[in-house]
Amino acid sequence: MNKGWKIGSGLMLASFLALAGCGSSESSSEGKNEGSGSAEGAKTYTIGVNQIVEHPSLDAALEGFKAALKEKGLEVEYDVQIAQGDQNNSQTIANNFVGDKVDLIFANSTPSAQSALNATTDIPIIFTSVTDPIGGGLVTSFEEPGANITGTTDTHPDAIPNTVKFIDENIDGNKVGMIYNSGEQNSVAQIELVKKAMEGTDLEVVEASVSTSAEVKQATESLIGKVDSLYVITDNTVVSALESVIGVASDSDIPLFVGELDSVERGGFAAYGFDYYDIGFEAGEMAVSILNGEKKASEIPVQYPQKLKLQINAKAAEDMGIEVKEEWKEEAEILE
Repeated sequence: MNKGWKIGSGLMLASFLALAGCGSSESSSEGKNEGSGSAEGAKTYTIGVNQIVEHPSLDAALEGFKAALKEKGLEVEYDVQIAQGDQNNSQTIANNFVGDKVDLIFANSTPSAQSALNATTDIPIIFTSVTDPIGGGLVTSFEEPGANITGTTDTHPDAIPNTVKFIDENIDGNKVGMIYNSGEQNSVAQIELVKKAMEGTDLEVVEASVSTSAEVKQATESLIGKVDSLYVITDNTVVSALESVIGVASDSDIPLFVGELDSVERGGFAAYGFDYYDIGFEAGEMAVSILNGEKKASEIPVQYPQKLKLQINAKAAEDMGIEVKEEWKEEAEILE
């Protein structure tokens, strides 16, 4: 009897330890402020992050988003999924988040937000890095976005007009080469905005379309001899392969304008832009309001970037055969 009892106790102990081991999670957990403390048993939220590709701007937006929730002391587990530029992957990721019953989806790009909205009308969705939320079918208006979605856009109303004006007033020649993915709705919308901003000038867009980042260098090379400048908007496919565009522009002494400050740091000549960290942070503040039960997504208006500045990369200018004018220095932030 005693021997049998010892064996039975050992088996029970082994079973208990095995069950305890199954409770661990591989998801990253962030949000608790050291020293601020959190109440025992405070809710831990699960946020699914759907990001179309990895590149510095989107990555900065994600860091800003996380920082906002951490600042408010929320306990969060993030499930970060990168779609590698594939819309089908993005939709699968969104569907899986719905199946996992996450508390909120953070959609970092237009394709990511479209996938999330296709997957659920119940789980709150916060987007950022979206160029045209209305044209992309995400919201009905900025003021009244919709049932379960809102966020921050990465298009400042003055960014494209200011860039076009700068090209018109400072760059010789009138042909502006633009490489973009015609499958990205946000890119198509920006091309149209560029063309509209060019009305009344002699500037003209020369387009080169790509489907994948592997096609970007060849598409850029196809424009050489046909254009006087290059302008890369916030197209996820092209920006993820920006170094290939920079290389062609530098080798050909063609000024490369870009649509975001991170792309200036990477080697673009100039941009009117803002910090993606900031719009990610602002999106994170929206998420806090929703998770705390203060507001529904439908009650939070879509927000534009709050700051806009001109940034010029002096080394890129030299590589592309551009002399930085003194009057530019009065307006622009110069990266040496």
